[in-house]
Amino acid sequence: MSHLIVRPNAPSGGDRPALSITPESAGWDYVGFETYQLRAGERLVRPTGDSEICLVLVEGRAHVATFAESWRNVGKRMSVFEQIPPYAVYIPNDDRFEVEAVTDLELAVCRAPGRGSYAARLITPDSVGVEVRGEGATQRFIHNILPEGKPADSLLVVEVFTPQGHWSSYPPHKHDRDALPEESLLEETYYYRVRPERGFAIQRVYTDDRSLDETLAVKNGEAVLVPKGYHPVSAPPGYDVYYLNVMAGPARTWKFCNDPDHAWLAQPRGGSAK
Repeated sequence: MSHLIVRPNAPSGGDRPALSITPESAGWDYVGFETYQLRAGERLVRPTGDSEICLVLVEGRAHVATFAESWRNVGKRMSVFEQIPPYAVYIPNDDRFEVEAVTDLELAVCRAPGRGSYAARLITPDSVGVEVRGEGATQRFIHNILPEGKPADSLLVVEVFTPQGHWSSYPPHKHDRDALPEESLLEETYYYRVRPERGFAIQRVYTDDRSLDETLAVKNGEAVLVPKGYHPVSAPPGYDVYYLNVMAGPARTWKFCNDPDHAWLAQPRGGSAK
């Protein structure tokens, strides 16, 4: 198994994460990510500590509360492949969250360093930016949950639906240099769901000098670490692919560079990546 693939924990459920990535386990500085599988009626309570949090209700409904706010019965989609925007909750550092599952719930907990700049808020589906990128076999469908234009200290959160036989995060692009305005340094996680579940996605992660060059077969419920390099994704024929991206770095801006060998594929529309 590649060191870039993170497998689900077994057993999981309740307050034990199904999957867990910390800056320490990933060997980087900014991004943390967890998923939880809660049965109806189960609760998850956690302090945010020095991290800001974006809770994404991947599937199911829940009551969510922080120190100062509470929201009842949020969530709508029962499957990510309904392809409708999710509910999410932004929570600052030095706070806490309590989630009670109303239905069976898959919850993603996205983390990055916080500075206490913004209050907790509910992110509703109608405030999630929806777009289509690419054409033909590169067409994919984007939900911008916590994009650069919405308030947060560090986090960028987006989900992508790649139909079977299509490519995404394409042309291959990278964001691993702190070299603004040309490129920003952003660590990134990809959390995958695949339909049917017995399928897989293909992701390649590689650098210009090929000191990192891995091609990965990623299964349903697994995650991929992208510490650096280009990172295109392919959905094999017969299998639809969903992934949830979390990005963070020293500056909260997404500036990427396409692989020069393949940059011509972005013309004349301009670069598209996720």
